[in-house]
Amino acid sequence: MKVYYDDEVDALYIQFADVKPDGVRELTEGINLDTTADEKVVGIEFLKASQRLDIKTILSYSLNVEKTVAV
Repeated sequence: MKVYYDDEVDALYIQFADVKPDGVRELTEGINLDTTADEKVVGIEFLKASQRLDIKTILSYSLNVEKTVAV
């Protein structure tokens, strides 16, 4: 899992798998899921991220995920 933050546009992206997404599903305004053709989630994007999340805390964690399991 990788986390990216772009402070110029205030967008945070959490990548769950190193797979190119085939589609996007909007959960709610400003929160989007990137999915594969078979609807597996490969990432989530938060727009206006600093208004929704504690960016400093999220970026301070070091996460080691060896395998992602779809539920």
